[in-house]
Amino acid sequence: MFNQMVKRDSPQLDIVFRALGDATRRGMLSSLALGDKSVSALAEPFSMSFAGASKHVKVLEEAGLIHREVRGRTHICRLESGPLANAEQWLRQYERFWTGRLDALERLLREDDARTAAARNKSSKGEDK
Repeated sequence: MFNQMVKRDSPQLDIVFRALGDATRRGMLSSLALGDKSVSALAEPFSMSFAGASKHVKVLEEAGLIHREVRGRTHICRLESGPLANAEQWLRQYERFWTGRLDALERLLREDDARTAAARNKSSKGEDK
């Protein structure tokens, strides 16, 4: 069932991951996690113009990651968590996959270590005779 949902939502996930693929936009989202900010405040840590920041904000907005509200001449941005939650849910299926694979690998390595230790033990007992 989950795979069906992922397939249906893939275009939106593509847009979200594209938006998250840029370090500046990820930084802007981190800043917005602390509270609403103006586009100018989002631009400040990156030493970029309002126009440059506005382009990044537009990508985030199109991905549904933020909501922009115009108050007079100020554009205020707010983080929208829904698309991030969907992306996290999609990633979790791979986390479960890799956790299962790594657990299986760990089990095999422990079994191999136990066999090696048993063989050494048997070998050293044979040398004592």
